[in-house]
Amino acid sequence: MSFNIYFNDKETNARIGKLKTSHGEIETPFFMPVGTYGAVKSLCPEDLKNKVKTDIILSNTYHLYLRPGLEVIKKFSGLHKFINWDRIILTDSGGFQVYSLTKLLKKSDDGVEFQSHIDGSKHFFTPEKVIKIQETLNSDIMMIFDDCVEYGANEEDYILAMKRTTNWAKRCKNIKKNQNLLFGIIQGGFSENFRQNHLEEIVNIGFDGYAIGGLSVGEPKEEMYRIIEFITPKMPDDKPRYLMGVGKPEDILFAVENGVDMFDCVLPTRNARNGTLFTSIGPINIKKQEYKFKDEPLDANCNCYTCKNFSKAYLRHLFTSKELLSYRLNTIHNLTFYINLMKDIKKSIKNNNFLKFKKDFLSKYCSL
Repeated sequence: MSFNIYFNDKETNARIGKLKTSHGEIETPFFMPVGTYGAVKSLCPEDLKNKVKTDIILSNTYHLYLRPGLEVIKKFSGLHKFINWDRIILTDSGGFQVYSLTKLLKKSDDGVEFQSHIDGSKHFFTPEKVIKIQETLNSDIMMIFDDCVEYGANEEDYILAMKRTTNWAKRCKNIKKNQNLLFGIIQGGFSENFRQNHLEEIVNIGFDGYAIGGLSVGEPKEEMYRIIEFITPKMPDDKPRYLMGVGKPEDILFAVENGVDMFDCVLPTRNARNGTLFTSIGPINIKKQEYKFKDEPLDANCNCYTCKNFSKAYLRHLFTSKELLSYRLNTIHNLTFYINLMKDIKKSIKNNNFLKFKKDFLSKYCSL
């Protein structure tokens, strides 16, 4: 398992590398479809491999711990066999879900006590427990347990979150037994000084990769961009850099320009189920009346299964009729759009024209 950079853009911090894991290697920068419960909603593994053409998915420690539970996954010797996925899996640690989904009962230096969002049952996550859960899942890339706070928190909250995340990071590393990759997470809110200090603390512990956490939590976009632009180039050059939970196309382009290697976001899959579909000129809402008679693909520039075989009129019909096929075809399209965006980004970096590609893309693309 290793990471090597083999191409750097001459005008920006954009770069191309190769990350090797126990279930294969993948070229960076890349986007991870989100399969929270071990499934990307509406798609089967064959769709992901043969239609979307992804080599990696993201699943979640918190959700899989609650359902189906570790005793089930132990029977299958890990998540790969359980979900019939023989490629790479990254698991988030559950820190964000504890912050965003649950009723928090108690947070201390030891860990977090919370109530399940499913049935209200009480649970206690410590850094040690989170690593043991991820080792049971046998994910190729594991994340440390971190303390995430909301946008607008006071300075004391951010300082405490950094202190806890550093402490928990050390405990995560110390308890880890398997050979899979473990990534540290950088907190610090929207203070450049905090981010710089926390980066140094996490890097001093030493991890296989580093993630920027605590963004996309309700802040203005310019604040998010400011932190990405400040902290990413300061992260270790020889380790993968992961921007957690940020994923509009224009955000990805900005982050790649500043040196980010890895992305995930629920946006393409969630929007697909809501009828919002990404195209080269921007997202469209397929339920609109204007598409009722449109005998044309979603995007003439898209080569996905959906665009090659079905019209806007049919996709509108499926969505307005609440046909389950709508979810599948829309999700295939949206994820393929993202995977193709990453391919085009890598091609532009290799050709030393990333900035031109970014400018051309954004000149046509109208965001949500």
